[in-house]
Amino acid sequence: QVQLVESGGGLVQAGGSLRLSCAASGRTFSNSGMGWFRQAPGKERDFVAAISWSGAITYYADSVKGRFTISRDNAKNTAYLQMNNLKPEDTAVYYCAAGNNLGVRVQERSYDYWGQGTQVTVSS
Repeated sequence: QVQLVESGGGLVQAGGSLRLSCAASGRTFSNSGMGWFRQAPGKERDFVAAISWSGAITYYADSVKGRFTISRDNAKNTAYLQMNNLKPEDTAVYYCAAGNNLGVRVQERSYDYWGQGTQVTVSS
């Protein structure tokens, strides 16, 4: 079992930056591929970024490529999502997820554990 707690969300103006954190406890964090997803009001939850167990492999949705960076610190059992040049369309609840696998996964069903989400609001 893995417990995930996101933090770092908030209100920011367009062009600004935020860094989300995902603190994990329980099952060995370093054995899990990690992902970030987001859900805007009235929309389905979408993939944002993923990182392998070691951090060596990352993958991004086209909509955030070049602006967002996913990373992890296995010594701190924490994953991060650095978000730069934020746009109003980035407004959503952001969720981190952990999978019982080592690699990069895009689909929600590949993840076994989810955090409660953190709100990110970008004003124009």
